[in-house]
Amino acid sequence: MKTESGLKKREDFSRVYRKGKQRAGKLLVLYSLPNGTGISRLGISVSKKVGNSVVRHRIKRLIRESWRLGLTEFKQGYDLVVIARNAAKGTTYEEIRSALLCLAKEAGLLAEKETPPAKENHDQKGNDPAHPDLSEIHFSV
Repeated sequence: MKTESGLKKREDFSRVYRKGKQRAGKLLVLYSLPNGTGISRLGISVSKKVGNSVVRHRIKRLIRESWRLGLTEFKQGYDLVVIARNAAKGTTYEEIRSALLCLAKEAGLLAEKETPPAKENHDQKGNDPAHPDLSEIHFSV
């Protein structure tokens, strides 16, 4: 689950805009399109309307880091374009991450997690209290 490269070319962005599914939130807009490979690629767009270059780059870093740390949660084989809205200015990492995961969930891009088997309830000796070992019980006559 490694991203070899992000979306860089204008044609790639245009293809995702034209043919992809769109989901919008308060902070971000997410476009997604299956790419037919086993690798997901991310493209980020932050308009000059959002702020100066320092602000725009900070938002890009937050989105990229949210993507990198949550990569195992996403299905593979998609091209994603994330557009930052004006409201993203001054937000925290947690807010950006939450917004990205929420949009990905709406778009059906989160991988289904395998549920671990239920942990059996045992005491310190390894005995299950719901099924006591009757061999240790002594009956007097």
